[in-house]
Amino acid sequence: MKVRQAILLLCVAFAPVVAEAQVPVRDNEKKKQWQSMENGPWDFAPDWYYYFLHKGYSGAEMYWKWAGFKSGFRVRFKEAKSNIKRIMPTRVISEETQRQKLEKVEEERKYVEELYKEELVREADRAVDLAYPAYKDEFNRMQDCITDGLLYCMTKSGGKLKPQVDELSRQNEILCAGIAYVHKTGVGYGLENAKRQQAYEEAKGKMEALVKQTANLCAVAATHY
Repeated sequence: MKVRQAILLLCVAFAPVVAEAQVPVRDNEKKKQWQSMENGPWDFAPDWYYYFLHKGYSGAEMYWKWAGFKSGFRVRFKEAKSNIKRIMPTRVISEETQRQKLEKVEEERKYVEELYKEELVREADRAVDLAYPAYKDEFNRMQDCITDGLLYCMTKSGGKLKPQVDELSRQNEILCAGIAYVHKTGVGYGLENAKRQQAYEEAKGKMEALVKQTANLCAVAATHY
């Protein structure tokens, strides 16, 4: 019984100590120091302690403050005078990163918008073949020459120049199919008019060469048959 009473008295005696140990300790001086080093206001405490003993990294300076009967020297801290400076505030880094991201997004948006506008211009240019009318009459004239000339060769030779006529006809069909393809408009076919004009120029040169070959063959037919 006496042993139990002794244990109970010991528990009661140590109870306040345990309770006191569980109370969180708040050190405002340490808190100010951490905040100054990280992202809080540049301030230290006690101020005169840092002025006399840690002026180097605290940036402490003494100044006179007029406050009536409470006028006197005070201590303030300036980061510019510190020899260590603080770490860049996390919030500032975050804001700078966000700003750079927004700038990048805006640049991408403008780039895509420019591409979209250019594509609209190209699409409008592809919708109508403005180059073909300038070549249409010339193509029709040369086609009449080729058709009439090959028919003359077949008739004049009695069919003996058929291999030569067939070859020129094959080349002419391929050329005309290419022109028809360039002239098509719509999804999958449309070309810008500048490219159409270049294609028509090349086709015109090839067609002129076929007209000359047909004329030569007509000369052979007229001479030998």
